[in-house]
Amino acid sequence: MQSSLPEQIESERLVIRVARPGDGAVFNAAILGSLESLAPWLAWVTPPPTLEQSENSCRQAHARFLLNEDLMAFFFLKVDGSLVGGSGLHDADWDLRHFEMGYWGNSKYAGLGLMTEGVSALAGHALGSLGASRVFLTTDDRNVASWKLAERVGFELEGTMRNERRNLAGALRNTRVYSRIPSNV
Repeated sequence: MQSSLPEQIESERLVIRVARPGDGAVFNAAILGSLESLAPWLAWVTPPPTLEQSENSCRQAHARFLLNEDLMAFFFLKVDGSLVGGSGLHDADWDLRHFEMGYWGNSKYAGLGLMTEGVSALAGHALGSLGASRVFLTTDDRNVASWKLAERVGFELEGTMRNERRNLAGALRNTRVYSRIPSNV
């Protein structure tokens, strides 16, 4: 069982690797091209990040990776290196072996199953190689695409927390909590 976050793993069509210094330009282009689908759900895309902010995010993410605290991962197509989305294993709790996941997709590649493939591979790696006892995620109850992806890759709905936090418009929202544990790998 590994006790460090992976620098890179692969799935059938994807290279899944840690964000690195120098990735800011491709990250920024993917976000800017996907604002319409991401902005309702992700505070970090509003206002749209500058190229400098995206590069800084990649540098900070890589530093946290080197400290074995967090993995901000990008999904790149093997065939041409295009950035199709991102995910991660966040707030690593190495004592309990818990990881929180999040994900976002580049709209240009929507509907091809690439996000499903990448999230499945990363969650599977956490549960297998990292010996995770729990991988979990939260999503706005209204973000149907997000929770359907979670269900496709084997996450089970633990429950819905009502009026749990505010959405980006400031209204109270319901939050779905999903998890995978070793028994549902």
